Amino acid sequence: MAIDIGEANDIHPRNKQDVGIRLALAAEKITYGKNIVASGPVFTSAKTDGDKIILSFKHTGGGLVAKNGKLRGFAIAGADQQFVWAEATITGDKVIVSSPSMKYPVAVRYAWADNPDASLYNKQNLPASPFRTDNWPLTTAGWKKF
Repeated sequence: MAIDIGEANDIHPRNKQDVGIRLALAAEKITYGKNIVASGPVFTSAKTDGDKIILSFKHTGGGLVAKNGKLRGFAIAGADQQFVWAEATITGDKVIVSSPSMKYPVAVRYAWADNPDASLYNKQNLPASPFRTDNWPLTTAGWKKF
């Protein structure tokens, strides 16, 4: 909910106002039952299509957008469990992830870092939650390159 508001070296965000606004949206939806978009996109499923992985989301709020014009923060891996940075594009309410170095992808991770450079939002300007499509032990999955 506040992945884009925090400080790199401090768990306590200085921008308390935006955190409060987002918490108020959640309260309006959950507590008061208002029919509003109260969160950013949340990953729901992944489908492999050749050398690409197609991601689906809920809470798209009228559409997905790339803040500042380009999607960042996506990594892709093959069966060897080694992640590389990936290219990602929005097509309708889906995100298509691929990498020229990955012929047979099997997993995607998004914003999978302590202070991620991530840019997937919905049209209400709410950020997507970090996610992973794999269930590999975190100690074995790694990075081939950055």
